[in-house]
Amino acid sequence: MSNELTLKYGCNPHQKPAKIFMKDGSQLPIQVLNGRPGYINFLDAFNSWQLVSELKKATGLPAAASFKHVSPAGAAVAVELSETLKKIYFVDDMELSPLAGAYAMARGADRMSSYGDWIALSDICDKQTAALIAREVSDGIIAPGYTDEALEILKSKRKGSYNIVTMDPKYKPSPVEQKDVFGITFEQGRNEVDLNSDMLNNIVTQNKNIPDFAKRDLLISLITLKYTQSNSVCYAKGGQVIGVGAGQQSRIHCTRLAGNKADNWFLRQNPKVLGLKFKEGIRRPDRENAIDVYISEEYMDVLEEGTWQNLFDVKPEPLTREEKREWLNALTGVSLGSDAFFPFGDNIERAHKSGVQYIAQPGGSIRDDNVIETCNKYDIAMAFTGYRLFHH
Repeated sequence: MSNELTLKYGCNPHQKPAKIFMKDGSQLPIQVLNGRPGYINFLDAFNSWQLVSELKKATGLPAAASFKHVSPAGAAVAVELSETLKKIYFVDDMELSPLAGAYAMARGADRMSSYGDWIALSDICDKQTAALIAREVSDGIIAPGYTDEALEILKSKRKGSYNIVTMDPKYKPSPVEQKDVFGITFEQGRNEVDLNSDMLNNIVTQNKNIPDFAKRDLLISLITLKYTQSNSVCYAKGGQVIGVGAGQQSRIHCTRLAGNKADNWFLRQNPKVLGLKFKEGIRRPDRENAIDVYISEEYMDVLEEGTWQNLFDVKPEPLTREEKREWLNALTGVSLGSDAFFPFGDNIERAHKSGVQYIAQPGGSIRDDNVIETCNKYDIAMAFTGYRLFHH
C-alpha cells in the first residue's frame, strides 16, 4: 500500500494530472490487484463500498451493488432467488452462492443500466460470484478480498486488464470531509447517520403495519439513496432494489423514473416475455435490448419494420397496453424510499401504480397532510424518518 496512486486522467481524458491520495500522509486503504482503475472507477468504488458495507451491517446478509456514474443501478442482499428471477437474470444455468445471488439481483434489476458497471461486494469474492462476473460486461470490482480461484477467474477478464481492487474493511475515514469546486474548498461533517429499523417507528398513516420484510426493503432503499446522486427515489422488493430514479431536479420525475424501472422489472416476468424465442447465439446484452424494446411502446414499429427476424425464431405476439396494465396490477408489496420529503401527493399516486405499499421519507413538507391523506386513500403505510439523505 502507498499514500498516493497516479491515475491515467480525471473524469475525461483531457483532465490531467489525476491521482488519489491521503492528505494526512497515511496509506491508502486499497490495493489494486489487477488493471488500472480510473478516476470515475474509484468514485464508484468508494461510494459502492460504503453502500454494501452498510447493507451488510443493517441486515446481517452479504450484499452487492452495481454502480454506474456514481449512482447505483442496483443493490441487493443475499436472499434465495425464485426460478423466475434466475431466468430473467440469465443465471438459471449457474450454481449461485449467497454472494453470487446478491450480485445477480443487483445486476439484474436494471441490466441495461448495469452494462459496464463497477461492482461492490461486502464479503470475500468466491468462485461462484467471480464466474458470474466473468460473463458480464463490467469495468471492475471492489471487495474485502478474493479467494484464489476467484482472483484467477477475474484476472482473465478483459484480456487480463480487468480492474480488481481490495478494500481494507477496517478503514475509518475522517469525520470531516472536503472537496474542491472551482478552486474553492467545501467542508462538511460526513453523513454518518445510522440507518436502522428504529427509524421506521414514526408511522404517520392510518395503516400502522410495516412487516419485517418491508422494513428490510425500506432499509435497502434508504441505504441505497444515501449513496445515490440526488434528488432520488428508490423502489425495493424481495431484498433488492428494483428501480432507482437518480439526479432529477423534480421529485415527481424521480418517482416516475424509478417507477418505470420497477414496472419493467416486473414486466420481464410476464409469461409472454419469458416465452420469447431468441435465435441461437444472440448475446445477453442484445437479448436485454430486445426485451426492453418488446416491453416498450416502440415494439409495434419494430414489428412493422420486420427487424424481429434478426433476433427471434418466431415472430412474437405484442404485449398490449391492456395486458401490461393487467400484469402490473398484480405487483404488490413494494417498498419505496425518498431522500427528501414528498412535496405533493402526486408522488404517492405514481408510486401506487407500481405496487408500493410501504414508504419511508423524511417528512417536513408544508403539504405533509396531503401526502398522508393520499397514502390513506390507498392504505399505504408511511414512516417519517426525520433524516434527509441528499448526496452530491
